Amino acid sequence: MLHLIGYFAAIFIGLSLGIMGGGGSILTVPVLVYLMGVSPVLSTAYSLFVVGTTSVVGAAGYFRKGLVSVPTALVFLATSLGAVFATRKLLMPAIPQQLFTVGRVAFTKDLLVLVAFAVLMVVAATSMIRSRQAEEILHDDEQHRHRVNYPLILAVGAIVGLLTGFVGAGGGFLIIPALVLFARLPMKLAVGTSLLIIATNSLIGFTGDLSAGTPIDWLFLSGFLAFALGGIVLGTYLARFISGARLKPAFGWFTLFMGTFILLRELVFR
Repeated sequence: MLHLIGYFAAIFIGLSLGIMGGGGSILTVPVLVYLMGVSPVLSTAYSLFVVGTTSVVGAAGYFRKGLVSVPTALVFLATSLGAVFATRKLLMPAIPQQLFTVGRVAFTKDLLVLVAFAVLMVVAATSMIRSRQAEEILHDDEQHRHRVNYPLILAVGAIVGLLTGFVGAGGGFLIIPALVLFARLPMKLAVGTSLLIIATNSLIGFTGDLSAGTPIDWLFLSGFLAFALGGIVLGTYLARFISGARLKPAFGWFTLFMGTFILLRELVFR
């Protein structure tokens, strides 16, 4: 029964990516862990593949509309690609399974990944809940364009690469503001460019897992991906009629609930 709910959730992940241009990927790891029974560390690898492939489909749709800035994406990826690949190939395998104990809670590698992911969910949820005010600020900033801040783009790229590699999420809630504020891209162009960055980062990160010898259940992963792809195709169609900006706050509250649930479940009610 949980697996059926998990496949339905995969459709929802793709749906949210198609409508909002991001956000849905933050749910991939919790769905894989709590509904599909995949270990947290392996879930981050699977998430990279699912998020990367679905984002390719989303980015292709924006590219056809001329809403992807390839030069800006290349600048951003100059630091993020190396960070995400190194994190998956070198950092993740180097983290010991048993870390430390705090009170009654024994921190393992799996628990560290889940806690880090839950914290990221809370941060992302806050960003989505406040999306209307944030987008007003970003749109106002578009009226006052200055030169592109390449050092900050490169710095944010490295941070996003590290986060993507560690928790298996795309990081669109960081990428889009960075592209608008530092690369001076209009909002719609920033969303399309963000999907290209997320796709490239995620798939390169997944190759780090492959080169590190991570065991992959391709049959299961392909099936889960198929449902997510169906969701993003449907979401891209529905985006013509549904405003992603209106959905973001509600999705943000749901993400906040999920992040809080994970923290309580793993740290308080273990």
